[in-house]
Amino acid sequence: MTKERKHFTPEEKVAILRRHLADKVPVSELCEELGLRPTVFYRPAEETVRERRRRFSVSGASPNRVRYTRTGDDIVATKSVPPHY
Repeated sequence: MTKERKHFTPEEKVAILRRHLADKVPVSELCEELGLRPTVFYRPAEETVRERRRRFSVSGASPNRVRYTRTGDDIVATKSVPPHY
């Protein structure tokens, strides 16, 4: 007998991660409650980290040459141009 696969909306995934990160609910407790394996739990967290890195990276710039500027609710990454001597 096979189990039916669970599908979570992006909002549900964020709520689950928030319970773990902000409310300090252990992964084992969340997995048991939701019927998930720990590897399935960590997958959305890894995807979130990859997405954030992609959003905040500037291609071709080294980390020490990236400038982050806050505009309203957004953070924009721009290349810093080294001074010419």
